[in-house]
Parts: sequence; C-alpha cells; structure tokens
Amino acid sequence: MNHRSLAFRLGAWYTLILSAAFVLVGAGTFIGLQHLLRSNLRNSLSRRSTQVEQILIRAPADATSSAIAREIETRVAPEFNNRFVRVTRVPATVVYRSGAPADHSFDPSAVGAVGLPNTTKAAFPAISIVGDQHLMIHVTPVSTVSGSYIVELGVSMEPIDTALDRLLDLLALLLPVLIVCAAGGGYWLVSWALRPVDRLARTAEQMSLQNLTLRLPVVPSGDALERLSISFNTMLGRLRDSVQTSRRFLADASHELRTPLTVIKGELEELTRESRLTESDLRERVGSVLEEVGRLEHLVSGLLVLSRLDAGETQSDWIDVELAELTLSTAEQMRLMAEDRGIEIDLSALQKTVIRGDRARLKQIIVNLLDNAIRYTLPGGTVSLRTSADDTGSVLEVSDTGIGIPASAIPHVFDRFFRVDEGRSREEGGAGVGLSIVKSICSAHGAEIDVQSRLGWGSRFRVRFPRRPIGAPLGAPEAPQPDASPTPESLIDTPRSIDVLANPPRLTPKG
Repeated sequence: MNHRSLAFRLGAWYTLILSAAFVLVGAGTFIGLQHLLRSNLRNSLSRRSTQVEQILIRAPADATSSAIAREIETRVAPEFNNRFVRVTRVPATVVYRSGAPADHSFDPSAVGAVGLPNTTKAAFPAISIVGDQHLMIHVTPVSTVSGSYIVELGVSMEPIDTALDRLLDLLALLLPVLIVCAAGGGYWLVSWALRPVDRLARTAEQMSLQNLTLRLPVVPSGDALERLSISFNTMLGRLRDSVQTSRRFLADASHELRTPLTVIKGELEELTRESRLTESDLRERVGSVLEEVGRLEHLVSGLLVLSRLDAGETQSDWIDVELAELTLSTAEQMRLMAEDRGIEIDLSALQKTVIRGDRARLKQIIVNLLDNAIRYTLPGGTVSLRTSADDTGSVLEVSDTGIGIPASAIPHVFDRFFRVDEGRSREEGGAGVGLSIVKSICSAHGAEIDVQSRLGWGSRFRVRFPRRPIGAPLGAPEAPQPDASPTPESLIDTPRSIDVLANPPRLTPKG
C-alpha cells in the first residue's frame, strides 16, 4: 500500500473523521444516558421524600419518635423498597433510620450524616452521593408543629452504575470494530471514487503525437471531474489541430523547398558533366540557378515572417500610422511593377484615417494585397485602393478587375501554401504564403479581413481595423516620418509627400 497515494490519504482522513465522530457519539450517549438515569432517580427520590415530609407535617405536636417511625414503616416501607430513610430532629436527634434493604445493596448503619450539623436552609433540598455505599441521598429540611427535621431519603445507584458499565463495555467493543470497518470502507470508497481518474490516466498514457484522436472518458457526474475531462478533451482537440497544422505546414514547406532545390541540383550536376560550355550557355545555367535561389529566398523570408508573427513580434513597436499616407506611398513604390504590366492604379478614394500598429507590418499588408492584385490582373485592367473611417474603425480596400477567384477556393485563400492555380503561381514566383502573412498581421492587429470575388470580374479584399487594435500598447512614441530613401527589400521608387492626398493621383501606365 502506497502511504503517499491520494487514495490512502483520503481514506486515512475519512477514517480519522469517522472515528472522531464515533467517539463523540459514544461519549455523548454515555453522558446523556447517565444524566437521564440520575435525573429520573432524583425525581423518584423527591417524590418519595415528599411522602415522608407529609407524615411529619401531619404529625401532632406531641407525637413521639416511635409513632413517627411506625407511620413511615407503614406508608413508605423503605426496607421492602430497597430505600434508605433517616429522619433527624434538629439539632441531632435521630427520630428514624431504616434497616437493611431486601437486596442488601447498602449498609444503612454505615451512612453518616449528610449536611449536618452546618446546613443552611438555602442549601436544601440537596442531592448527595455517598460513594462507598453507592447511594444517592435526597436531603430536605421540614418545619412542623412537632419540631424541625432533616429528611434524608436515598436509593442505591448500583443498577445505574451496572447499566453504564455495560454500555461502556459495549462501546469499547463496538468502537474498534466500527473504526476498522470505517477504514476499510473508506479506502474502498475512495478507490471506487478515483476509478474515473485512473481511467483518465490510462487513456492519457496511451496518447501520443501519432494517436491524438483518443479522448478522455467523460463521467456524467456534474462535478469538477466531469468539467476536468471536458476541458482536457477540448485541449486535446486544439492540440490535435495545432499538430495537424504544423505537420501540414512542414509538409507544404518541404514540398515548396524541394522543387527549387531539385532544379538547382540538376543545373549544377549538368554544369559538372559538361566539359565545354559556351559563355551564353553558362550564363543561362547560372541565371536559372539564381532564379531558383531567388524563389528559395522569397519562400524562406515568408516562413520567417510567419514564425515571427506567430511569436507575437508585431506588438513590440506600435505607433500611430496614417493609413492613407502609408497606402499612397506604398502604391507609388510599386508603380513600376504596375506600369510594366499595363495596369492602372486608382488612388482617388483615399481618406485620412489614423490607426495604431506596427508600421512595417501594416505596409506589408498593402504590399502583399497590391502585389497579388497586380499579378492576377490582365493588361489594361485597374487596381483600386480605398481607405475610409467610421464609428467602428478604419477600412482598407484593395480591388482589381482581374481574373477572380473560384467560389470553392475563397474559404482557403488565406491558408498557408494554398494556390488556386499551382502552375501559374509557380511561374509568377508565388509560394502561397503572401495572403497567409496578411491574415496573420491582421489578426495580430485585431483587424478582420474578408474577400469577395467572382471569376472574370475581379476580387476585392477588405481589411477593417478597430478603433484601438486588441493588445495595442499604450503610450507608444509618435509615428516617425517616412524614410525618404528606398530600402532594398520593398521600395521601388521614392514616395511622395503626404500633401498629394489633397488631390490624389490616378496612376496610369506610361508609354
């Protein structure tokens, strides 16, 4: 038996509490019964003493001691009723004393005077117990025409003591038996009550990353154990979803990485086998390798961004950002990309609105949405950007007149590595993580993003920012001025001043 186990400790406490209860009940029973028997005996003595008092009160003034004694013998019969009676005339003259009782339970001659001679009237009636004779004596003063008397009437306490001794013997026998039964029953009861916990433990031991479909048994008890089982099952469901997402993410990332690595490996092996290569052939092979390296770099950068977003990096440096200004500067930096494809960028619907967040990540939302719109819009099409504000927050919209998205694919456009057209996306260089990054940044800023699209008509992505994003730190520094120099990562051209918002431009392709 494990003395440190929960079952043992609960059983021990159960036994201890029940044992204390048994002892208290036994002691209370003994004391209560003793008080009841003695109280009944006192009441009986009081009634019998009243009989003797009435004899003394009715006796004439010249009544002799022998006459009083005969009257007591006739009406009370103390020897026959096993009672002790003694009548003493004040100050110390014994008028009557009963003889030996029929059951020989006490010796009347051995009973000394009780309460004499220094007994005050206030002390009567009194109850005294003569221990050596096992007697309870009721003492009462009586004043009559024939004189003042002290009436002592007693009875043996041996029957009461015998009954109480038997009760003690019974309790001494029953209490150990009850304690042993309580210990065994308590341990069994606790073990039975903890069986669901054992089943939970056995089920939990069978769980692994390869077997996350198991669920803990739910005992419909309506108590904390049922709530614990439900909470664990809910947690296991989230864990399974998280593991499946991680596995899918790892598989998709491995698949995406394998394709360019395979191409690079093939090109390099071809170079090692070819002993004579012209300069143009060499340039073509090296260019192909560099193209795949670029794809790898783009994919790894996207994965790094997603991991940082999952770690909550976006909440480290939040500032107030003018959304219309950020949208305008970002669109102008991507102007050349739109011009090369013959696409018009419409910025006529930009309204000033301030949001709070990470400026670099917010810009990444605009870049990814605008890049996605440009890539899937045919030459001669239009990409429109709009910012606005209302009582609920700020809105950023990016819409295009491109090829659109099938209805079946719309629920999955924000999934990692999801692409509507695998072949076309690879040719365009996309890895299927751009919209996933947008979704993660929006979630980090407490924003909601939705998409509406129709094949052949284009798509519209709408991002709604709350008035204060969830988790935004307070007291952040003021927004810095935009850097006038382009960065190699995202800038294509130098952004214009915010003053152009007074008359927003409509960017059209050159030539």
